[in-house]
Amino acid sequence: MSDYRGLSLWFDTVPGSLEPRPGLPADTTVDVAIVGAGYTGLWTAYYLLGADPTLRVALVEAEIAGFGASGRNGGWCSALYPVGIATLARESGRDAAIAQYRALRDSVPEVARVSAAEGIDADLAMGGTVVLARSPSQLARARAEAAEAAEYGLDEELLDESAARARLDATGVLGATYTPHCAAIHPAKLVRRLADAVEDRGARVYERTRATGIEPGLVRTSRGTVRADVVVRATEGYTARLPGLRRALAPVYSLIIATEPLPDATWEAIGLRERETFSDHRHLIIYGQRTADGRMVFGGRGAPYHLASRIRPDYDRVPRVFAELERSLGELFPVLRDVPITHRWGGPLGIARDWHASVGLDPSTGLAWAGGYVGDGVSTTNLAGRTLADLITGRDTDLTTLPWVGHRSRNWEPEPLRWLGANAGLSAMTWADHAETRGSRQSRLASMVNAMMGR
Repeated sequence: MSDYRGLSLWFDTVPGSLEPRPGLPADTTVDVAIVGAGYTGLWTAYYLLGADPTLRVALVEAEIAGFGASGRNGGWCSALYPVGIATLARESGRDAAIAQYRALRDSVPEVARVSAAEGIDADLAMGGTVVLARSPSQLARARAEAAEAAEYGLDEELLDESAARARLDATGVLGATYTPHCAAIHPAKLVRRLADAVEDRGARVYERTRATGIEPGLVRTSRGTVRADVVVRATEGYTARLPGLRRALAPVYSLIIATEPLPDATWEAIGLRERETFSDHRHLIIYGQRTADGRMVFGGRGAPYHLASRIRPDYDRVPRVFAELERSLGELFPVLRDVPITHRWGGPLGIARDWHASVGLDPSTGLAWAGGYVGDGVSTTNLAGRTLADLITGRDTDLTTLPWVGHRSRNWEPEPLRWLGANAGLSAMTWADHAETRGSRQSRLASMVNAMMGR
């Protein structure tokens, strides 16, 4: 690419140059090679060099630091995890599940702590997350979620209609859930300055250097080879491009729109006075935030999965999906129906077959990995980076015993079954949401799809 500012609102408004760093100049040897200079790779390098400043660490990035989801997400730094705590408890035990969720919760203030320590102004606001219930079915899910959270000691509050509207006054609100464990951020400001901080600690960041293969002790790139005792795969939604990994993580697209800065009177009508992030309890995910400069950023799923896990720049922009996002935004907030949209963008995120994010190191091969965040990676990558640093430096800590460590998800089905299943699931969730707006019962179809997907 040549115009990185066109990737998203975030890249368009990030201070400083986006000129790529020099690529790998020649074959080299380091202690740890990291493939991918997004949040996962950068946090891993940051904590590795904090633990042992003598380590030789190199990151190779196909474009520029933050090019993928790290610079294009919705700006939620949350404690969310793609596997529900009750499911995780059945798989790994109650105490392990609670430990996993507490570690995720603690990662949000850790991102804030590092940002302050490194002088990173990422427009961070610890406003929490409000998830609206706008139909009887959604309200039933909100109540069940709040009850489950209470059972496991998680901080999630069930709000009645009045309390929900005090935070976010959308149409049709019946109630909401609220958790304080989320911050709104400017993701590109965070990732670009984090790359600088990693370099300041001694890492080498090689941009415009595409990895073409990963092997034990070796990363092959478009510019040469990097040999290392440990190789970390931190490629998330782009993992399918690596040989042998096409079925490891499915690249699923999420698309986003942003309005022009809104006047104070408009925000008085909408709410989000603490810059809470927001969603609702529908099946097909939506998400939004109020930016530091007063824009509404609003995104959601709905773009198709592409056959054979293909990833192309033109998939980042789907007019039909953008139109539906604008319609949904206007339906939620009628005051925004005629507000100009200044930015439209998107990109792939990584989803494992069982929806488990995971992190690990195979000591027999020196191959490490982290990913599968299902769009909840801004803080989860921080936990991944700290965990990988402990695993690589051989430290036994509370982080290295968490249940996501060493988890292996099975591969996705071969094509065309993968394409048929993913897009059928997308259609089913869309249909389920429409059905629930017309009736009072929760969709059985949505429950069936979730069960088939291992959720």
